[in-house]
Amino acid sequence: MDQLFINLLNGISSGLLLFMLSSGLTLIFSMMGVLNFAHASFYMIGAYFAYTLTGLIGFWPSLLVAPLLVGLCGAYFERFGLRKVHKYGHVPELLITFGLSFVILELVQLVWGRSPVPFSPPPLLQGPAFTIVQSPLDGMSIVWGAAPAEMCGRLGDLVATCSRFPLTRLFVMIVAVLMLVALWLLLTRTRIGLVIQAALTHPEMVEALGHNVPRVFMLVFGAGCALAGIAGVVNGVTFITEPSMANVGPIIFAVVVIGGLGSLPGAFVGSIVVGLLMTMPLTVDKSLADLFNSFGAQIGPDSTLWPLLRITLAQAAPVLPYLLLVLIMIFRPKGLLGTRES
Repeated sequence: MDQLFINLLNGISSGLLLFMLSSGLTLIFSMMGVLNFAHASFYMIGAYFAYTLTGLIGFWPSLLVAPLLVGLCGAYFERFGLRKVHKYGHVPELLITFGLSFVILELVQLVWGRSPVPFSPPPLLQGPAFTIVQSPLDGMSIVWGAAPAEMCGRLGDLVATCSRFPLTRLFVMIVAVLMLVALWLLLTRTRIGLVIQAALTHPEMVEALGHNVPRVFMLVFGAGCALAGIAGVVNGVTFITEPSMANVGPIIFAVVVIGGLGSLPGAFVGSIVVGLLMTMPLTVDKSLADLFNSFGAQIGPDSTLWPLLRITLAQAAPVLPYLLLVLIMIFRPKGLLGTRES
């Protein structure tokens, strides 16, 4: 039971981390209609910028400065690269951002190397946030921080298990929720948000009111990249900082399509669903063959379907988000909360 609860929390924290990534991509697409294939690369350089800056100014200032630098890089790219091809349609936009992702990857490997870098969390984020103690006598209880040693292990003839939830994962969840609230308030309760939304649907009217629409789009693209940079900093200090971080691109696009292209609430819901799909099946060590056999079927190694049905849910977990993506594209192309067709 304690492990199931920990996996549930891990799924939610993974989903919230995916939201931190997909929110920037959703912001860019909803305001500019651009699918940024280099979004995962901006996420990667956010982690590397923070790693370098941490050695100079410390982690907490780096958490603010690194995303700003990533946002400046994104704004610069939009001004002198993406804007030049924007008028030619979506295919040139995809090609230039796709090419940029390879350029960033090679630059990162030239500067920081191909191996992981030692980006450790600060002392404030080290250790467990809380410990779930599963005792045969007292049931399940939660102890903040690390549980005393006498509460875990063998208690006479009984065994108590302790599962720890890291502070870094709790930090991920807090930052993601703050990001969601900040974005919602910015887009719906401020003048800047109204100008950004109006610039997409009525650019001529916004220009007539004295606003520089190209500059608005540049700031939106930079802000989306900065959001990816925040996710990179948080993920880099929580898990690992290495060039393969950029391989998260496909799952981000799956999240955005599942939630609904251009929908911020859809990105949040899709992220949580995908995060749970990637972690919750890890607790199930049963195969489809076991499921069918429990209903009276006789499926064994001699069956022609055995190679497929012997796969456990834990083994199939990485495939489940993409299976959901296929089903969404078939039965609801606009996504769970989207308003436009994917």
